[in-house]
Amino acid sequence: MNIAVAQVRRDFLVAFHARADAVHPVAFFALTVVLFGLGMGPERHAMGALAPGMVWVLALLATMMATEGLFRRDFEDGTLEQLLLHGRPLFVAVLAKLFAHWCVTGLILTALSPLAGLMLQVPPEGLPVLAASLALGTPALTLIGAIAAALTVGLGRGGVLAAVIALPLFVPVLIFGAGASLSAASGASPAGELLMLGALLAAALTLAPFAVGLALRVSQEY
Repeated sequence: MNIAVAQVRRDFLVAFHARADAVHPVAFFALTVVLFGLGMGPERHAMGALAPGMVWVLALLATMMATEGLFRRDFEDGTLEQLLLHGRPLFVAVLAKLFAHWCVTGLILTALSPLAGLMLQVPPEGLPVLAASLALGTPALTLIGAIAAALTVGLGRGGVLAAVIALPLFVPVLIFGAGASLSAASGASPAGELLMLGALLAAALTLAPFAVGLALRVSQEY
């Protein structure tokens, strides 16, 4: 528990001192939503059926931007090497790091999603489900993206490769996340899609920290 608390505190401090890295994905999400809203003009009410999917795609892209360099700073300053050499349980440290990372990116995206939905003409009944789906989906996206980031941490500019690795794994989360909001907007029950998102999140929480730890060890060795 002390390891987790120390890791979360450290990552919050790092995020505070390197605010630009945390702000860029959120700014990308917000500005793109505004541009879509302006670009649709007076006819944007006709795009309401597509809006939940658009919000989800933008959240996915913002998450990819945020996770690309997730471990790079620790790799470059030797923190990652020290963590591996000390023999501390990587599962706890990785999970704590990803929780802190989600709090400064995914949580903010989730909080902004109702406003984004309003700007893109998501029906009011779909807004709570949009936020709920992102609350379940963005942690899963962060966990999946962390695997790709760990695999490419030693490659310098490995953003393209990380995207190629992560995108196929992102697809189920995107499908069920957007589907939940679309179901709610059309008057159908989103329970099935939300349950699937919960199952994907549970699987990612169980498997991703171990996969990230293994990938970090391999990246450090080679």
